[in-house]
This record gives sequence, structure tokens and C-alpha cells, in this order.
Amino acid sequence: MGRIYYLMGKSASGKDRIYSELLGNPTLSLKPLVLYTTRPIRTGEVNGQNYFFTDEEKLKELRKQGRVIEERCYQTVHGPWYYFTADDGQFDTEEDLLGIGTLESYGNLRAYFGSDRIVPLLIDVEDGIRLKRAIAREEQQEEPKYKELCRRFLADSEDFSEERIRELGIADRITNNGTLEEGLEKVIAVMRKL
Repeated sequence: MGRIYYLMGKSASGKDRIYSELLGNPTLSLKPLVLYTTRPIRTGEVNGQNYFFTDEEKLKELRKQGRVIEERCYQTVHGPWYYFTADDGQFDTEEDLLGIGTLESYGNLRAYFGSDRIVPLLIDVEDGIRLKRAIAREEQQEEPKYKELCRRFLADSEDFSEERIRELGIADRITNNGTLEEGLEKVIAVMRKL
């Protein structure tokens, strides 16, 4: 089986754009690992590409079938939003996969697949830069959700605590305070070292 490269980072760290660029790089030959979510689709997102956008009924069905590998629920200002990974056939490949998620999902995937198959790629951005990026992204939405942006920004401090990063044995971080191209080059350099 191929490796699973797993991008992680706080909200507005640039991981979605880096993810898209990595998938589009023909020299890397990566296949997307698509997670599921019950949150509403954002402007510019594509179902089946960014996420499988679904509902709680589908999640319950997958749970009953024993196909949910990991799941998280976030109590947002708009109600509960679930994010989860399902064993839906996309892992049955010799190709390398590229996924995107949280420290929690990484830990659960590592426990499921083993640390020799999953490679953590932790993106780190200075908080001021990250906040400006988050606001700029939200301004592009048809209905900006600034309260949710603030909740996520604050929750990231806990979700990506230094203690949690250490517990998961993630030693390396990829700084993405500059341009997309600079961050992308750093990620590719880490991937090619392996």
C-alpha cells in the first residue's frame, strides 16, 4: 500500500491551497484522500473533491456498517458540524494519497493504518498572518460567518497545542508565513526526503 501524506494546520494556514497544488503536481502522482463533512459547502468548493458533503443520516449509516475510521464533532454557532474519515475503498491502492485534517484525525488514522504508512505534514503560520488570511477568505463568502471564524481561530490554540503535537511525535513543522510558492516548496522538499 502507498503512503498517506497528511497535511495539518490551524485554520487559514494555507493547507487547502497547498493541498490543491500538491495534487496538481504531476511529478508527485498523488491521489486525493477525501474526508466527509456535514458542514455547508463553501463558495468554490466541489463535492467529492474538497470533501464529501453529507448529512448526519449518512454518518449514522456508515457508523452502523462499521466503516467510520475516525470522526470529530465541532459545536459551531450554526449547530454541530461533523468531519470524518470512512473506509470507503479509497485506501485500497498502491498509490500515495494526500489527505488534509487535524491532529486528532491524524492520530486516529495513524492508529488505524500504522505510523509507517502515514506521514505528518504540519503547516505552521504566525497568528497575525493567519487571522488576516481567515478574514480575507470569509469576506469572499456569500454569507460571511465571522462568529464561526472567531470560534475556530480560538479553538485552534487548544486543538494544536504544543503538548498534543509532542504526544503525537510530530517533530517537524513547515512554516508558511510567506507566499504560497514558498510554502509549497518547503512541503515538497519534506516529501522528497522520505
